[in-house]
Amino acid sequence: MTSWRCDAPEVGGMPVAAAEGAPAVLRSLGRCRALRGGTGPRGRWALPAGGWSLRLRSTRVSLEGINRPVVDRIIRVDHAGEYGANRIYAGQMAVLGRSSVGPIIRQMWNQEKDHLKKFNELMVAYRVRPTVLLPFWNVAGFVLGAGSALLGKKGAMACTVAVEESISDHYNNQIRTLVEEDPEKYKELLQIIKQFRDDEREHHDIGIEHDAEAAPAYSVLKTAIQFGCKAAIFLSERI
Repeated sequence: MTSWRCDAPEVGGMPVAAAEGAPAVLRSLGRCRALRGGTGPRGRWALPAGGWSLRLRSTRVSLEGINRPVVDRIIRVDHAGEYGANRIYAGQMAVLGRSSVGPIIRQMWNQEKDHLKKFNELMVAYRVRPTVLLPFWNVAGFVLGAGSALLGKKGAMACTVAVEESISDHYNNQIRTLVEEDPEKYKELLQIIKQFRDDEREHHDIGIEHDAEAAPAYSVLKTAIQFGCKAAIFLSERI
């Protein structure tokens, strides 16, 4: 099995994905090299402490003949979603980082960092502008993560379940759209979205396994968060 390691550019002395408060799409990621034998969750890739960029094949894509409005909308909203997810986990770690659930949150956050790095690449490769709402998602994501964590481990996991369920459902909608367009033309993009959807499902299951459903007012909390996710998706696709 081959996994990939990328040397990401820096912003203010930190890797792009680590500069949590800064807009992430500033330039293409750096050079990558193959690493043999790496394994991680479900055997897909390794999750070292620092977090690696996931590079699936090359990002030298052909822009000829693609449905630009559809692709632009997909990549823009997915980048915004992964950016927001990073901020949510950052907020949770700020509150629960030293608790017993800290390592679990850290592991999921590392995967989200990989997702964000990949969408940084795709934004450049497909020449897509980021949503203008990134500064808002920066703050809102952190507040949601920290606020849910203040309810305790169960509250944080309830937030994870609600968000990851919304994201995986949204990825499924995008997969259907691209398959209807042309599954061969969008083969690489489909591969990436399917893989990330599976990661989000895994995060959802981790939340359930760690007592998310036992959180105070779980149903109300989940419904409110998912309503916010739908609004964020709608806005980020268009603005």
